[in-house]
Amino acid sequence: MYDLIIRNARICDGSGSPAYRGALAVSEGRIAAIGTRIDGDARTVVDAGGRVLAPGFIDSHTHFDAQITWDGLATPSLEHGVTTVINGNCSLTMAPVRAEHRGFVGAVFRQIEEMPAAAFDAGMRWNWETFEEYLAAFRDQLGINVATLAGHSMLRLWVMGEAARERAASSGEVAQMQELLRECLRAGALGLSTSWVDIDHEHRPVPCRLASPEELDALCAVLGEFGAIMQVVPEFWDPDLLCARIDILGDLSRRHGITVSFSPLFDSNATPELVPRALERVRLQTAYGARIVPQMQTRPIDVTFEFDVPTSVFSTRPTWWMTILKPAAQTLADFRDPVIRKQLVEEAYNAMHPIAMEVHFPDFVVRRCHLPHNKALEGRTLKDIAGERGCDPVELMLDLAVEENLKTCFSAMAVGHNNLERITGPISDPLVQVGSGDGGAHVTRFATYGDTGYLFSCFVREAGAMSLEQAVYKLTGQIAHNWGLADRGFLRPGLAADLLLFDPDTIDRGPEIAVADLPGDGYRYVRRARGVEQVYVNGQLAYSAEGGYAECREGRIVSGARQSAA
Repeated sequence: MYDLIIRNARICDGSGSPAYRGALAVSEGRIAAIGTRIDGDARTVVDAGGRVLAPGFIDSHTHFDAQITWDGLATPSLEHGVTTVINGNCSLTMAPVRAEHRGFVGAVFRQIEEMPAAAFDAGMRWNWETFEEYLAAFRDQLGINVATLAGHSMLRLWVMGEAARERAASSGEVAQMQELLRECLRAGALGLSTSWVDIDHEHRPVPCRLASPEELDALCAVLGEFGAIMQVVPEFWDPDLLCARIDILGDLSRRHGITVSFSPLFDSNATPELVPRALERVRLQTAYGARIVPQMQTRPIDVTFEFDVPTSVFSTRPTWWMTILKPAAQTLADFRDPVIRKQLVEEAYNAMHPIAMEVHFPDFVVRRCHLPHNKALEGRTLKDIAGERGCDPVELMLDLAVEENLKTCFSAMAVGHNNLERITGPISDPLVQVGSGDGGAHVTRFATYGDTGYLFSCFVREAGAMSLEQAVYKLTGQIAHNWGLADRGFLRPGLAADLLLFDPDTIDRGPEIAVADLPGDGYRYVRRARGVEQVYVNGQLAYSAEGGYAECREGRIVSGARQSAA
């Protein structure tokens, strides 16, 4: 007798092959049989009613590294059909970290990934140092599968201490990093992540940015020993720099026989030629034998912020950035200062950085006000309000922030990916992987989930840019293949029974809402998905639209193709 049979389903098996009407059976957490018909009985039988049965989606770019230690469901991943999340991107993870470095690592993570300090401090227990101890800290509480990269910045900090922030490593230190990476990979790390762009809480380069080319090459040699992957954040806003980085990644990929993924591949009105040029260079490197995977998000981002906490939306505007990094009292004083205020207004309209050019201040929306007489402004743009009052929109924003003691909440609407026609081709390109969703990060700034449903609603149903089967492949089989997840991503006998039932006509991202569920009574912005009806993790029902989250904790630590799942 099977544990579960799902009948009368429209099966998309994750390969991109045409869907067919059939059934699937599960025993002991794995797919036991699949086909047009399955005879026999099961403890649980589900009539899919013609809905799509697919492999559980895989989210390849998340930052649940801290959240997963107190939330084994990686909320709200399951609601969006995601059964496996990949953490540790952008050179950052919570291990390996020596006890004396916890303060620094926490500050860097909170800065780059914008996790509220109160929630981070309330949730983190820090009862580990090594990578193996870190995985053990949450292994038994998982309701979702987790794969974690080892962060390059963490390897440098462990080996070099404070010097990791100051200089290149010696040959002996590089050898120590190589052995530390091997330990992480043996413990279950999926690969290595690094960054060429990130800055820490003191506006200094993260440690991995001080690595020499020889250091990165040596670490890639270790990845080659394990058949592991490397994830990189390049200068995603500059076409020339990005193409140069792709050439470097191509060389590393060929030399060590590894897959390299870079994220994000970012469409911008300021540099519309960037995406086609980058893809042309990826195709060239691929033709010469490299394995390079660009990751592209499907949706524009609506960034929400208050000025009492620094937000990366201003990181490319020096005067704004240095002002909001100060204590709140000094930020308020600067906002009132006529000289500094003049500089802020000028910089708002005359940004030179391509990413900064994407952010148009007059289009900011007043999201939430604290003073009763300002409540009528909520939901309106600065441009509209300023037009009524006969003032400048940026001056208006500063006035509101001062009046409400920096507590006014604003939204920068649709940052990046503004031209749907321009990104339809790249999203559909076989070389491009859907990713860069940033789940677990920026939780009070924007709802990081929605890529999965938006892929179907926007690019399948509305634009007709790809078939249903291709979209499922983009979120399952393609990612499993690229990242070496050998037993997931497809519906095949013997593979893990990570399953998803969804309605292809309604699956979508829901509205953004504020939910107070962070440790320390903090809130975050989330999207409740539409059309996702049942999600199974390793054969057990983990989430349903009717019943919400189940009590089962069948998630696993997942490692790469040459390593067994833990």
